[in-house]
Amino acid sequence: MDGRTTGVDGNGFIARHGLWTDGQARRAREVKERVEAEGLHLIRLVWTDTHGIARARSLTPPAFEAALSNGHAIGAGSWSLDASGGRVFTSFVSGGGMGLREMTGSPNLVVVPDPDSFRTLPWAPGVGWVMCDDYFRDGTPFHFSPRHLLRRMLAKLADRGTAAVVGLEVEWYLLKLLDETLADENAGIGGERGRPPRTALLEPGFSYDSETNLDRMQPMLSILAQHYVDLGLGLRSVDNELGASQVECTFMPQPALDAAADFVLFRSATRQICRRHGHMASFMTVPGRRGLYPGGWHLHLSLVDAKTGANLLAPDRAEDHLSPLGRSFLAGQLDHAADGAVFATPTVNGYRRFRANSLAPDRATWNTDHRGVMLRIQGGPGDPATRIENRVGEPSANPYLFIAAQVAAGLDGLEREAEPWPADDDPYEADRPRLPASLGDALDALEGSSFYREAFGGVYLDYYLAMKRAELARYQAFLADSGADPAAGVTDWEVNEYFDAF
Repeated sequence: MDGRTTGVDGNGFIARHGLWTDGQARRAREVKERVEAEGLHLIRLVWTDTHGIARARSLTPPAFEAALSNGHAIGAGSWSLDASGGRVFTSFVSGGGMGLREMTGSPNLVVVPDPDSFRTLPWAPGVGWVMCDDYFRDGTPFHFSPRHLLRRMLAKLADRGTAAVVGLEVEWYLLKLLDETLADENAGIGGERGRPPRTALLEPGFSYDSETNLDRMQPMLSILAQHYVDLGLGLRSVDNELGASQVECTFMPQPALDAAADFVLFRSATRQICRRHGHMASFMTVPGRRGLYPGGWHLHLSLVDAKTGANLLAPDRAEDHLSPLGRSFLAGQLDHAADGAVFATPTVNGYRRFRANSLAPDRATWNTDHRGVMLRIQGGPGDPATRIENRVGEPSANPYLFIAAQVAAGLDGLEREAEPWPADDDPYEADRPRLPASLGDALDALEGSSFYREAFGGVYLDYYLAMKRAELARYQAFLADSGADPAAGVTDWEVNEYFDAF
């Protein structure tokens, strides 16, 4: 394995703190040459916040070259705001409103490009893209970085000689923009999102796998598919799903950290490309419009031998569904389904999907090749693609947190050598732990979780809970002011908050 290395020039921030491997340093020199050879004029430095929103700074080539040695300074201000830009923490008091001395006054952070993630954007000629890791100015990993959090969980797997491989299966909505002009009603203010743009359906839906309906979306899907291939995202399939204008994309399995970065890029790329062609992509779970069926994100996770790549979940015996290691990992995921649910389903709207006899779970269940359970086992003896499919996620989840929570839960099962309860043939009738029925319930479950407090750290957990409770409070204030009945259907607040998010 590569050791830690000096940076490109051997004297900068990256070198002083040993933040790259030798391989990354070699790749950085290649990227530097590529920027010049391809005549790029801007390079986007991208990082993700707690909500999974991609944040970016655009640098000129000279500034990017400097960032390959010293990183690039950004303000920590967005980390004190919720997803709507509403202030959650008072940054300009001692401790930054978080009780953390290092957060006083909204300090600068340093984002360090990961050269292995570098791409050029096929829809934006002359523009490069690179995922970054965020640090304090003393080289300490930033407390609230979801990417660092996933790295820590994967390092624990690595200590066991094991690595996680993740495949993405994501549902979303492809719609036609009726008016690209932004009026006053579309503008947001801190703590309140504007109304999303008006859109129209591209196909009527509820004709599953209809070739005719698929063809109605084909012109835009063909553009997207080519860009996904150009980005190296490992696209496997693009299909029309059950709902009107609903699309499902699946991708080849990747190492977990790469899969998380690819998800961020996929979601951003889809929205940006669609917008440039007069369309809109929405990753809202339940938009609340006629014909728009709830969308999900299914996380396919395998464990492999870190040296050989051999699948460690596949059983040896024909009568088994998983190896003993796989059974323990599954048991951990089941045991922490409720207290970790918010990392898979972090929005008010997402919990509308959990209902009986649907394609989404409502309790912690498992079985083989059964679409009603939470954890669906696919594969078997001798199958190198044996995996656990978690069907609880929503498309707007933060991929780093969703994957990290599942790895942490599975690791707990491995450490305890836990055994799962019997498979569930009738998952909506099974006497199993129920999943939270609302964002409030999910936050309460997380707050009471000694397991995730230890696994993710109290500093991060308290921060996350404060962020999400602020979002929930805005929703509750809307209900109180408007008199809206959430049981009557998706509220205007949810549409404004999530339909055009990310």
